[in-house]
Amino acid sequence: MTNFLTKRILMLPIVAIGVTFLLFSLTNILPSEMRASLYVQSQKELTPDTLKEIIKTHKLDAPILSQYLIWLKKVLKGELGYSQSANMPVKDAIKTCLPATLELTIFAIIPIFFIGLWAGVISAVNRDKFTDHFTRFAAITGYSLPTFVFGLIMLMIFYGWLGIFPPGRYSLNSDIIINAGEFTRWTGILTVDSILNLEFGVFFDALKHLVLPASVLCFGSIALLIRITRTSMLEELNKDYIRTAKSKGLKESYIINTHAKRNALIPVITLISLQFIRLLSGVVITETVFDFPGIGRWGIKAAQQLDLAGVMGFSLMTAALFVIGNTISDILYAVVDPRIRYGKK
Repeated sequence: MTNFLTKRILMLPIVAIGVTFLLFSLTNILPSEMRASLYVQSQKELTPDTLKEIIKTHKLDAPILSQYLIWLKKVLKGELGYSQSANMPVKDAIKTCLPATLELTIFAIIPIFFIGLWAGVISAVNRDKFTDHFTRFAAITGYSLPTFVFGLIMLMIFYGWLGIFPPGRYSLNSDIIINAGEFTRWTGILTVDSILNLEFGVFFDALKHLVLPASVLCFGSIALLIRITRTSMLEELNKDYIRTAKSKGLKESYIINTHAKRNALIPVITLISLQFIRLLSGVVITETVFDFPGIGRWGIKAAQQLDLAGVMGFSLMTAALFVIGNTISDILYAVVDPRIRYGKK
């Protein structure tokens, strides 16, 4: 286990270099004048003379390897350029938008894991019974229904008709409190910061705004998790060690919870890890439908406005999350299933 952890940690820089070089190579296809816009903070600076000066200063006409090393050094210092779409440096845009997406992800991933795992196990244990058929029907429906369609339906019902759960991140009253100067943003996660500031009105207001987008994210992701869990559980329940445990007279609940469920968690860990990183990297459609100011909405806005610095910053952040997420997922394999020994027969 120690050797495995050491190898995975040592592999992180190598993978990171490969990913960053690939991203940089893709942008290097663009003309140097366009890449110079990474360092421009206003439209007034987009003059031929200014661009030539930027190209010379940052050596954008040098060989690609030299350019990459210069760019990587700036990235490591946090110098990601200026985002025209956010009107701020890229690192500040990430610091502003990522906590909102993190908050939404946390409120979505918890029910995704517990409900999806529970429903998948129940479906497998009650194979070909009414519970199984109903669960599978719900899972197929949830997985097949497009996110934007379900989001618009939820928005129409709960905001348009009932007026209960509004879009956005907070209401006008909360905005006045947050921007009054006495509200300290400790983490950027509004529900946490509102508790730390003892502003419970802001807390409940933030919860109301999280209900719909979190529910939409849960609906499709839970459906996929149910299907994976059910398949994995059925495979485990048909193995010899389960039959042996039953022949010894062990209770079915003990067999399922102690033996089968633990071994069935391997593919579930892979899925939930990737789902968490996918949500954390910004769910563009959901954030757009509900006007939620997260990292995904900023990423798509940067792409629409040809904000090269914003697109590069968003891509780097997403790549870093997936690299780290996959590493954590691999480590969790060995934690859940002690039989796994990487690099050994």
